[in-house]
Amino acid sequence: LMGSSDLYEQNGRKPVASVNFITAHDGFTMNDLVSYNEKHNEANKEGNNDGANDNRSWNCGVEGPTSIHDVNELRERQMRNLFSTLLMSQGIPMICAGDEVMRTQHGNNNAYCQDNAISWMSWDYNETQRDMFDFVSKLIHLRLHHPVLHRRRFFTGRSNDDDVCDIPQVEWLDHNGTVMDMEDWSNTHALSVMIYLNGSDIPETDWYGTRMVDNDFILIFNAHYEPITFTLPDKRYGEKWKLIVDTYNPKGPELLYEAGFNIVAQSRSFLLLMSEHKPEH
Repeated sequence: LMGSSDLYEQNGRKPVASVNFITAHDGFTMNDLVSYNEKHNEANKEGNNDGANDNRSWNCGVEGPTSIHDVNELRERQMRNLFSTLLMSQGIPMICAGDEVMRTQHGNNNAYCQDNAISWMSWDYNETQRDMFDFVSKLIHLRLHHPVLHRRRFFTGRSNDDDVCDIPQVEWLDHNGTVMDMEDWSNTHALSVMIYLNGSDIPETDWYGTRMVDNDFILIFNAHYEPITFTLPDKRYGEKWKLIVDTYNPKGPELLYEAGFNIVAQSRSFLLLMSEHKPEH
């Protein structure tokens, strides 16, 4: 999410050194990543022995296409979650062509030899595909228009020397709105996190030499199969927040929340909140 400063910063490299991606030309498409547990390369005529077996995928309960509404809804939500994580991460996002319209290779993860409908890009989209395209477009536009979502320098987090009242460039919070401590970071069973991004502390200027100032953002991740209630941080971080992305209800209203209010992240969902007002330069 933060651009892998542990890998690049010590060598003087910037977040752009990090190329982030969910899928690439080899392996499953994103649609297949949430629809298949196993590869299905029978059409390649190699006895399904070609292609990788470690796909790190989850079919959401059914292998391949299904008419079960809840399974299809979960798959679509998982794709929205993956796109949200990718496009809200610092660094350079790479999207495999067709993922934005739910392209499938029907479980084939090694389709280099398939010059046919398995690997072709279909331009005949249904409503579900158009909805996914619109959702990804929204995320891309948010990223483009908000510099805090694609900083040219790595974030500086809270240090032990900071005053408790200081607001750092990035803050990691638990679902209670409390700054995470070492015990939280060591909890390997944690399935949720809340991240605050400080848009008024960007140590960069725009192309005209003007100091960049952006809205603040709160990113909420719930990887649990049950809803989790999050408490928004106190007024030091911002007084009012607008919910602008909800992967559980992507067409829902942009509701307003005040500091300290509770907000429910539904099962396996991502929420993005933006401060209602942007500070002056």
